[in-house]
Amino acid sequence: MAGVPALETAGLSKRYGARFAVDHIDISLPSGVVSGFVGPNGAGKTTTILMLLGLVRPTDGTGQVLGQPITDPAAYLARVGALIEAPLFYPTLSGRRNLEVLTRLGRLDPTRIAQVLEQVELSDRAHDLVRSYSLGMKQRLGIAAALLPAPELVILDEPTNGLDPAGIREIRELLKGLTERGITVFVSSHLLAEIEAICQHLVMIDKGRIVFQGGVDSLLAAQQTALIATPEHAKDLPALIALIEREGKEASAEGESVRVQSNADWAAELNRRAMAAGITLSGLQVTRASLEEAFFSVVGALRAHGSSPGGEGGLRPHGSSPGGEGGLRPHGSSPGGEHPGEGVAPFPDPASGGD
Repeated sequence: MAGVPALETAGLSKRYGARFAVDHIDISLPSGVVSGFVGPNGAGKTTTILMLLGLVRPTDGTGQVLGQPITDPAAYLARVGALIEAPLFYPTLSGRRNLEVLTRLGRLDPTRIAQVLEQVELSDRAHDLVRSYSLGMKQRLGIAAALLPAPELVILDEPTNGLDPAGIREIRELLKGLTERGITVFVSSHLLAEIEAICQHLVMIDKGRIVFQGGVDSLLAAQQTALIATPEHAKDLPALIALIEREGKEASAEGESVRVQSNADWAAELNRRAMAAGITLSGLQVTRASLEEAFFSVVGALRAHGSSPGGEGGLRPHGSSPGGEGGLRPHGSSPGGEHPGEGVAPFPDPASGGD
């Protein structure tokens, strides 16, 4: 993660009336990684991305993308590929023809079309009409469009929104492949399990404020582990919980098991004490917090105690604690942008002629 950041912001803000959609955020995105930009719907993700792409003017603050100021997007947009929310294509044109339209409009190299179709594994469906594509195929075609300029940085806004598990897995593998080609990927999502599976770096935002940025591993390592103990006989569950609580540990029943808030090194001691009490454990495992649990832990701590200083791998100082609205949405939930009326317009009418 060393080297020149692919993008940076300092105090970047966007205010609509009295409300800050993005509130003085500082981001430093390492080059050559897949970085997740996560938070609840309405947290400010899309608005931030639109400012980085020069589509929305900031109220305050500064930013750079690929070393160029965001006040001059023409200086860097040729090296950036982007997919904002749902991709829009002409349904009565083929996937290839839609990309041909984009290459003409953008004055891009048309030989890139075959390359990007192969990259997103759509070569065999390139001549089929887009209206026959599944949602996952349309998302992959949208990513192909973002790759047409051979970008150094790809920015994707909710690329797995509404996809089934197979479609999500396809996008996940595609994004991993981009970094192998030296492309930096900045991907926003509220599906934290997917971000955890593909990202090395993470930026967390809640109600317009950055609450964490750094390595995914460092965030998860800082979370408390838990032990899951399962007695051989369910009737021993109350006695096992009482034994654990006498040791000063927090314990709670989960089905026929007990969750113990403790470090992994207490597992052997728990097993010995259970045996001494005549309780046989049929299962004992160590679990670590998921990214979703870590997110709520970080946000909960900020709301309870206010902002605390930090840098890489820590909490960032941004004034009073955030109080986000809404929540993280499950797979298959409908997309929701942060600011109504902002988005990507359809393509202009292409030159006449069919496939």
